[in-house]
Amino acid sequence: MARVFVDARNVLRSRWPNLAEDELVGLAEAWAERHGHELVLVFDGKAPAGAIGSGGESADDWLIREMPKHPGAWLVTSDRALRSAAGGHAARLIGGGAFLAELEK
Repeated sequence: MARVFVDARNVLRSRWPNLAEDELVGLAEAWAERHGHELVLVFDGKAPAGAIGSGGESADDWLIREMPKHPGAWLVTSDRALRSAAGGHAARLIGGGAFLAELEK
C-alpha cells in the first residue's frame, strides 16, 4: 500500500475537456480501493467531498509542506516546479495525464 498525494487540479486539466471534480474523486477513490492505496486528493482552496482543500494556501504549497512528513508516498503531478520542490520526497512520481489514463482503464 502506498499513500498517493494527488495535485487534483493538475490532473483535471491534463485533458480537454477537463474532467469534473466529482468525477475525478470517484475515479480516484475506485482506483485506490482496487489497488489498496491511501488516496490524498488536494485541491486549491475548497474541495469536493472526499478530497482536501488547501484553504488559503495553494495546493502546491500544501503538498510541499506535507510530502516530507510521509516517507514512501507517491506524488501525482505534471507541474515541474512542484515536482522539483516536493518530488524529492516521493517514492514515485506520476504525471497527471498518465494518472488520469490509469484511472479511466
